[in-house]
Amino acid sequence: MHKRKVAVFDFDGTITKRDTFFPFMLSYGVINVLDSLPKALFQKNDQSLRDNTKANLIRKTFAGYSVEKFLKDGIRYANSIENRLRKETLRCISDHRNQGHQLVMITASLGSYTRPLGSRLGFDHVFAVELETIDDFLTGEMIGDNVRGVEKARLLKKWLGEETSEVWGYGNSKGDSEMLAMADHQIWI
Repeated sequence: MHKRKVAVFDFDGTITKRDTFFPFMLSYGVINVLDSLPKALFQKNDQSLRDNTKANLIRKTFAGYSVEKFLKDGIRYANSIENRLRKETLRCISDHRNQGHQLVMITASLGSYTRPLGSRLGFDHVFAVELETIDDFLTGEMIGDNVRGVEKARLLKKWLGEETSEVWGYGNSKGDSEMLAMADHQIWI
């Protein structure tokens, strides 16, 4: 039986040389970043400090923000970070694409900039943090959970479905472990 071939990549630190989320958020003002951590320290819920801080930062920055402007900001940012991409990872992406493998990006970064960049790099699908909208404005809330750890694995499993696949997984951090554990070929960057 013919197996489909799939290469799955994390984004920050794997395709890029470093984090892209906080620099993007800083472009909206350092005060939003500074206000988000103290609130997260006192939140009592099932989320980690990291996830609470991220949710607070997104909420503070984007509640009431225009969807059109947000998407334009994302495209502009995607164009500005091309010099921060890892050349060796870009070669791996190109090799997989040239072999006809499906390319999937799964990232805790925002879809507003990872989708346009993923499209330019030839990815077939991008899973990223998406934001809720109502009437052409952002609510400031994430749709679903932060895309890291078990959530990356859940999304990949759902996307793969029941079809037999040979999977290459690329990642660089603890937040990629569950996703990489699903891969036949695990590559740590």
